[in-house]
Amino acid sequence: MSAEVDRAADGGNGPGGAASGRVWTVPNALSFARLLGVPLFLWLVLAEADWWALGLLVLAGLSDWLDGKLARALNQTSRLGMVLDPAADRLYILATLVGLMVRDIIPVWLVVLLVAREFAIVPIAPIMRRLGYQGTLPVHFVGKAATMCLLYAFPLLLLGDHPGAVAATAKVVGWSWAIWGTALYWWAALLYWEQTRRLVLAERAAPGGQDLEPGPGTAPGDRKGAENPR
Repeated sequence: MSAEVDRAADGGNGPGGAASGRVWTVPNALSFARLLGVPLFLWLVLAEADWWALGLLVLAGLSDWLDGKLARALNQTSRLGMVLDPAADRLYILATLVGLMVRDIIPVWLVVLLVAREFAIVPIAPIMRRLGYQGTLPVHFVGKAATMCLLYAFPLLLLGDHPGAVAATAKVVGWSWAIWGTALYWWAALLYWEQTRRLVLAERAAPGGQDLEPGPGTAPGDRKGAENPR
């Protein structure tokens, strides 16, 4: 998760240059490993092996933090890594949603709200491609804050499904994070649409659109005449 923050903070650049097209890098290997842990995590949740599931989630979070640090330290920031990192976050959230819903820990309406948010930003990708962008929108802090809230909320709700005072407290705190995270998640979606709107207006304002032609590997906000949406 923090890996995405690190990459976004550099505008998609590692020290000494732009994000590369490399696939086999140490940070990407960690991201692949984190992705492979998603089905295992879901199985552990459904099997009610909660402590193992929480342990795997902690490891996933640590690898998320580590791959961002390594990407910058080793100058191995890549376009693939910038896609894998948020994808892993979303898949862990989706796996947790499915597991907790099946176990009746969270209601269906919360799942619908969060899944609907993902569908709400789906049209942004084709719009960006039509504008000629090869990258993705810069990650907004609100979006990262929302993801953090949800990734903290769901383990607490999982812990809250057990007896005892600690579990009861975890459930209350978990629901607080879940509600706040859901609100931020939708706020982030509105911000991403606002970024897209600005880029569309910049495209229309350019004479013939010629001044906005991107170069290879250009990220949003780097095109001449386009306003940096961050």
